[in-house]
Amino acid sequence: MSEIVPVISATGLYTPPDSISNEELVKSFNAYVARFNADHAVEIAAGTVSELQPSSAEFIEKASGIKARHVISKAPILDPAIMAPRWAERANEEISVLAEIGVAAARDALSRAGRDAADVDAVLCAASNMQRPYPAMAIEIQAALGIEGFAFDMNVACSSATFGIQTAADYIRAGHARSVLVVSPEICSGHLNWRDRDSHFIFGDVATAVLVEAVDIAPQPHWEILGTRLKTVFSNNIRNNFGFLNRATPETAGAADKLFVQEGRKVFKEVVPMVASLIVEEAAKLGLDGGALRRLWLHQANQGMNRLISQRVLGHEANDDESPTVLDTYGNTSSAGSIIAFHLNSEDLAAGDAGVICSFGAGYSAGTVFVRKVA
Repeated sequence: MSEIVPVISATGLYTPPDSISNEELVKSFNAYVARFNADHAVEIAAGTVSELQPSSAEFIEKASGIKARHVISKAPILDPAIMAPRWAERANEEISVLAEIGVAAARDALSRAGRDAADVDAVLCAASNMQRPYPAMAIEIQAALGIEGFAFDMNVACSSATFGIQTAADYIRAGHARSVLVVSPEICSGHLNWRDRDSHFIFGDVATAVLVEAVDIAPQPHWEILGTRLKTVFSNNIRNNFGFLNRATPETAGAADKLFVQEGRKVFKEVVPMVASLIVEEAAKLGLDGGALRRLWLHQANQGMNRLISQRVLGHEANDDESPTVLDTYGNTSSAGSIIAFHLNSEDLAAGDAGVICSFGAGYSAGTVFVRKVA
């Protein structure tokens, strides 16, 4: 019996209506800095407390390529006295915020594929930032959509979506499912230290969904999954220590390592060659010339990283058509970034065009999904 071919039938996207520009963010951050320095003037003068430095929109764009980011809770984030997302706690009988945006993205994907929720066999919630440990977010999304079958959560940081796509494709190949939703709701604003000058501008909120199905039931057009490759290498250079075993106490409240922290220069130096090699090596195994890939939908973390990875894969500096970016308006949306890039920049490709969806991030983790358009 021949192997069942998995394809991407459709993708979906939910974008929060509110956006924070660099200028708005800097105004809030600098107000906090001025207040902190005034409140600690005596200690700063004595040398026991370090004076905080203000930021600028120019610094942020030069460091990252980000100009704005969408968020679910804008006003509290920009309030210098809060600088964190806030919303009313919901009852257990109400849908959670994370599941709500995941459902919106999933419905978009189903609509684009002309598919009903009853046709789906499984839901994978593949994301960095889960609202709770259990019940699984995937099961809540499954229930809200009215899907039979099974669901579970998976977290591989910024590579969660690509790892989820390979997992879904494997279920299709093995005959365990014929239609799988990979949903990546990312409320990254909740784990970001908005008072850290070096990272407060990085993340935004969003949700994506990818419908992976057996080729014989897929709509036209669709994307054949040619192959996938995953890789993990342990590193402390991107880390978040918050968890139920070390939740905030009076002694640890506000501790920086309970939020996102990274050694940015080390990440850049170590991840770029790892990801570029991963793409080139897997492309060769699939009989593809890396330089002939029509488009690279890369993880949206840093403009400089993407520029260098693209150059090493294609053999020349990529233009916006070859390696599109959504980083400027969405910021880093963790596992959803490469999926947003694919969702917004794939319809124009012709039948037979091949490309790669690639993610990379904490772990380190990296995932590649090579696809070819079928009209």
